[in-house]
Order: sequence, then structure tokens, then C-alpha cells
Amino acid sequence: MRRSLLRGISWAMAVSVEMQHAGDPSAQAEVRAAIEHVLADRHGDWLVSLVGSQANDRWEMTIVGPNGFERSYTLEGVAGEHRPEVIRGLLARMLPK
Repeated sequence: MRRSLLRGISWAMAVSVEMQHAGDPSAQAEVRAAIEHVLADRHGDWLVSLVGSQANDRWEMTIVGPNGFERSYTLEGVAGEHRPEVIRGLLARMLPK
């Protein structure tokens, strides 16, 4: 009985998004949702960290995932890279196939 119950359960993996000095709270919520959407169906635990600079409009994005996956990218605000749809596209291109 127990085995048949467990067969239908899919184990969700964790997606954590940390943001510091990265815009106003409503903009952060949109960015967080975009990142979570890209990683939602990925296997393993994922951590995305976005840290904004107080000196300029750059955000440092670090992505850490399973099997030693780690990438970093600098998002330039003047280039429009702080927009959720741009971050979603960049993230999708940076992830393993």
C-alpha cells in the first residue's frame, strides 16, 4: 500500500533566489518569479544570487546548481538587463541543456 502511494509523488527540488540591493520590492518580486519559472522543472537544487552595487547600476548574478554547476554574469541596467524577461532569457541560455 505505502509503495503505491509513493509512486504518484514527485519530489520538488529547491529553487532559492537571493536579492540584495537589487531595485524596489515589487521589481524584485517580478525578477524572482521569472527566475523561479525558468528553474521550476530543472532537476536538483538551485541557488541564484543577485547582488546590486550601490556605486553603479550593475547586478552580479551567480547561479549554483547540481553536479558542480556554477556560472556568474554581470547584468547592466543601462542595457536593460534588469528586466525580468531579459534575465529569464539570459538564465535559460546559461543553463545546461
